[in-house]
Amino acid sequence: MLKGIPAIISPELLKVLAEMGHGDEIVIGDGNFPAASMADRLIRCDGHSVPALLKAILAVFPLDAYVEHPAALMEVVPGDKTKPVIWKEYSRIIKSAYPKFKGFEFVERFDFYERAKDAFAIVASGEMALYANIILKKGVVTGSK
Repeated sequence: MLKGIPAIISPELLKVLAEMGHGDEIVIGDGNFPAASMADRLIRCDGHSVPALLKAILAVFPLDAYVEHPAALMEVVPGDKTKPVIWKEYSRIIKSAYPKFKGFEFVERFDFYERAKDAFAIVASGEMALYANIILKKGVVTGSK
């Protein structure tokens, strides 16, 4: 155990977050996301929700301040009546860590999959909400505390 690291962040996830560089992306996939077939680096976080993982990751992970949208969501497929209420929770979590957050980029489903294949890592969660996948772009750590 380490002080100041949220307990939900496993040693494997902490290592991946530390290895990522500025501009690298990480995907947090919901329970339906085909993470194992897409990931070069797969981190299993079964049993954990995306909001819990997002909050913990943002405690140690800087978002990219040099892009308009450092977080991306999979847009709802045309004709699907799903209204992803979880997105409001994501916005609240990100804004509490990054008050200047301007909103999400929305990515078409198959474009999201292609982008996920290029991600530094994919975190597979146990999230049951639909369209709960999110991509985070890493920023730089400035100064020291």
